[in-house]
Amino acid sequence: MELTMTPNHDPLPAVLDQLAACRDQHTALDTRETAHHAALAAQLDQLAGMITTISRTLAEDTAALARLDALDRQVTELTHRLTTAEHSGGDGYRPRPAPPWWRLAGDERRTPLTELREWVDRVYRPGYGHLAAPLGPCWPEHDLCLYGLDIASQLWAALYLGGARDTSVLSAQAEYQARILPALAAQLAAETTRCGHHPPAGYPRSMA
Repeated sequence: MELTMTPNHDPLPAVLDQLAACRDQHTALDTRETAHHAALAAQLDQLAGMITTISRTLAEDTAALARLDALDRQVTELTHRLTTAEHSGGDGYRPRPAPPWWRLAGDERRTPLTELREWVDRVYRPGYGHLAAPLGPCWPEHDLCLYGLDIASQLWAALYLGGARDTSVLSAQAEYQARILPALAAQLAAETTRCGHHPPAGYPRSMA
């Protein structure tokens, strides 16, 4: 009887194939994890940016609310002061009723217009420099100017002819100087330099 020898199979190639497959799987896992980590990092950066924006907005809103609260307190204090002066018969200035410019004509305008002209000539033009300079000489012909100058003159009188001066009045004067009067002056300038009348002396004709 002849014996047949069964050749031994070498297991090394199979092991190497398995190792290669494991390496490929590990590489794929690393790639997925890297991509996942990058996506998470991008989301975290986006969230951090949103938090920064929200924090900045909240800070700005808080500052704006603080300014509004301060202004509200100033208005309340000034209103209380004026009301107290009125009820106590004090010497503080009391604003006169607003002239109904829309229905005044001819002689009816003469008295309130004379008062405004006096304030413009004695207080506004000599006292407020470049703010008053653009006001055209035709301002009495513009109702917008009459409304604006009436407000400006009465506020000025209430703030500067009111007797005692405390911190609330000082704050109101600063608000008048820095915000209210410049805004009114800009309206007056626009109205009287684009109306077709002669521009005020020293004011650029290109603005007319």
